[in-house]
Amino acid sequence: MPSAILTAGPIARARNGVIGRDGDLPWRLKTDLANFRAVTMGKPVIMGRKTWESLPKRPLVGRTNIVLSRDGSFEPHGAVVCEEFGEAVSIGREQAEEDGQSEVCVIGGVSLFELALPKAKRLYLTDIDADIEGDVVLPPIDESRWTEVRRTAYPASDDDQYPFTIRVLERR
Repeated sequence: MPSAILTAGPIARARNGVIGRDGDLPWRLKTDLANFRAVTMGKPVIMGRKTWESLPKRPLVGRTNIVLSRDGSFEPHGAVVCEEFGEAVSIGREQAEEDGQSEVCVIGGVSLFELALPKAKRLYLTDIDADIEGDVVLPPIDESRWTEVRRTAYPASDDDQYPFTIRVLERR
């Protein structure tokens, strides 16, 4: 089996690039959360410390949780801690191979997405059709480097506060 590929996301972002506010998601999108769970289940997930701390329940069940932190005393229960992104990716790939998985998912925050995007082979992106106030903004993604392979649009509903589109992109 070839080495597991690195993916960026799932990433949910508003039209204005916002991905977070006050350590939380500034929207309620139940369908997108279900997609996040489906995409990441069984796979190693790499995240930063702030993303780890923002999780309502830790660790993410059914996934190897890998947390990047420069704080040597940081010992989150139920997660592997790494100081270097490359180390986290290596551990994630080893775990994915052991588990028969083909992907390692980088799930946030912004600095980890910035490290992952140049190396990722696949991008899971949720585009929320709204400008939303927030304090965490994802820089623009150069989509000329990607080919869209799947797109599903969802209307606003009782479960989903805003209309949004879930897309999967592959590196060109």
